Amino acid sequence: MYMRFLVTGGAGFIGSHLADRLIADNNSVVILDDISTGRLENLNRHKNNSNFEYIKGSVLDQRLLESTVKDVDYIFHLAAAVGVFNIVNQPLSSLVTNIRGTENVLEASLVNNTPVFLSSSSEVYGKNSSDALSESDDRILGSPTTLRWSYSEAKAIDETLAFAYWTEKKLPTRIVRFFNTVGPRQVGAYGMVIPRFVSMALKNEPITIYGNGKQTRCFGHVYDVIDAVISVAFSDKTIGKVINIGNNFEISMNDLAKKIIEETGSKSEIKYIPYSEAYGDGFEDMERRVPNIDLIKSLTGWQPKRDLTQIIKDVVEDLHS
Repeated sequence: MYMRFLVTGGAGFIGSHLADRLIADNNSVVILDDISTGRLENLNRHKNNSNFEYIKGSVLDQRLLESTVKDVDYIFHLAAAVGVFNIVNQPLSSLVTNIRGTENVLEASLVNNTPVFLSSSSEVYGKNSSDALSESDDRILGSPTTLRWSYSEAKAIDETLAFAYWTEKKLPTRIVRFFNTVGPRQVGAYGMVIPRFVSMALKNEPITIYGNGKQTRCFGHVYDVIDAVISVAFSDKTIGKVINIGNNFEISMNDLAKKIIEETGSKSEIKYIPYSEAYGDGFEDMERRVPNIDLIKSLTGWQPKRDLTQIIKDVVEDLHS
């Protein structure tokens, strides 16, 4: 069935891949993006497509948002301040974008009861390093004056707002928490680790690891993630729920760097940089972050198909293109 979608933040990494899928499925897509971290080149393939429209603007512009929302059937809200460097260096603007922007989207959606898909983050779990984090697990955070956790706070408020609009106003909302999505089009400029490591490896430059490298993460291919997004967005079973999206294969930063060096045939060495040097004094990080993806499997049948080797291969090809 043909639908007209709004994708906020649609010039970004995940947003542009989502736009590709929606247009490929013969839908119409409107992108709202201020290009603060997104890139117009991510959308170049659609610029002459009658089913595509790009609007340069921000979710903080309530009037623009309201005029855009009234003509769409469904909203994917992906616009956000992203990347650890941005959050630490620009905490005020990041908080405003992430909280007020989401509130604006929800308010505008309520006029015509337009469904909203909210992208949240595994950052919500904070320092909880439990094995396989489930959607109902506790959040563990540091002090509010440790700006590292302001992103986690903002995304948690976003989730609460979306859930409240569902429970009080019956606005159909769905909330997903992305766990380290990676793949083509992602850039390392905002602290994203795999494109940063791969770029260094291809240049035979030292691969810099922040901290001791023992911290572990799980990486999901963006193509798998888009499959998951589609499965959640159009299921009646997922309305009003919070759902993890990610791959539960866990790897340390040390082993990730070694694997990228091996896969690329690089001569890079591994260099360690203290967190304080990379992010400033008082920075805190989590030792591990592993998603429990049982809920999305039970609700939609989705599970990841692509492994880390495929991710690295696709990132290498993208950086070479």
